[in-house]
Amino acid sequence: MPLPAEPQAPVTVDRRDGPYGEVALRRRGEHFEIIANGCFLMDTCDGRSERLLVDAALDALPDGRPEPAVLIGGLGVGFSLVRAAGEPRWGRITVVEREPAVIDWHRNGPLSAMSAAALADPRCEIVEADLVTHIGSADRRYDALCLDIDNGPEWTVTEGNDNLYRPAGLAACRARLTPGGVLAVWSAQPSAAFGTALLETGFTDVRTREVPVERGVPDVVHLAIRPVEPPGRQA
Repeated sequence: MPLPAEPQAPVTVDRRDGPYGEVALRRRGEHFEIIANGCFLMDTCDGRSERLLVDAALDALPDGRPEPAVLIGGLGVGFSLVRAAGEPRWGRITVVEREPAVIDWHRNGPLSAMSAAALADPRCEIVEADLVTHIGSADRRYDALCLDIDNGPEWTVTEGNDNLYRPAGLAACRARLTPGGVLAVWSAQPSAAFGTALLETGFTDVRTREVPVERGVPDVVHLAIRPVEPPGRQA
């Protein structure tokens, strides 16, 4: 019986000092990985949960909403962007990414092979900004927020990201949504505490969608709806 193949060692393709620390792009065989300050973020091996993030948000929107606008928090390796661009029902597609290196890897580097067609889609725009700051200061609303900037509400990449999952951050997300809009948050593990925080912030229909993984707990997408308030009471 042949022995299983040894996993290939990663090769660093690019490493840069960004505004929030070091970010690196590594290649392992035919796949790429993004590492931030030594923390693995994502790779191009699968992408099922990142695609589900976008699909679940669209499925949760009320029927008949024409050309809904979606904000994708985190460009990553591009799975969510490519999924959204491949769905003609979406209208405006905005991706907020804080790392200039990640944007450059998609526009001019190795990740362009995955995302070039999506970036050329006239519905799509890339905004270089910190997501927490952008959500708190943006003046436009979206029908869906699809957020994937951490390994989950309880496993953030940088300390400042904690604010996104606290009451003030969730209230800012709620304010950025149109009535009936959907908040979808990717996580490497379920979080009952985050579900409770969503309910306490005024979201409804709070639930999770699971994506099985080969080992360990499943990836999940946390979903919540901004309710449709009576006229005169909408924030």
